[in-house]
Amino acid sequence: MTNFGDNPFAVLTTVVAPAVLTNACSVLCLGTSNRIARVVDRSRVVATELSTLAAGSPDRARWEEQLDGLRARARYLFWALRLLYASLGAFAAAALIAVLGSASTVLEGLDNGWIFRLTAALGLATGAVGVGGLLLGCGLMVHEVRLALRHIAEETEPTANGSAIL
Repeated sequence: MTNFGDNPFAVLTTVVAPAVLTNACSVLCLGTSNRIARVVDRSRVVATELSTLAAGSPDRARWEEQLDGLRARARYLFWALRLLYASLGAFAAAALIAVLGSASTVLEGLDNGWIFRLTAALGLATGAVGVGGLLLGCGLMVHEVRLALRHIAEETEPTANGSAIL
């Protein structure tokens, strides 16, 4: 077993991977939050337009479909954001566990081998949970982008009166 007390940079190296993943997750959370804001803004525009159209109008059906699509996109984005936040917490916990495990190796007069192995296993499990959430969140984001692109294509098609929705 390596004694981290012999190398002051060993602890820093152990914490780097979770820290980099924490940063990546933070950026994804910010981007996802911005996408949610855009979907909310567009939903308000669509809802306002719907309120001006008569029931049974061919254009109304198209706007209602667009609103349904926006709701689906919002669901994907909110689930992605939840998973990304959970991953962010898992990566932060993994970094803390790595520091605690590394610190346990310098304790004098203590059989600390089991502490090191326990914290290594906990850190690995916590990091794996974070990576799993990150992958699932990114998968949801990809699906939401596909929906967004499909809806943009539909919105640019001419309506019954010859104009496009966008």
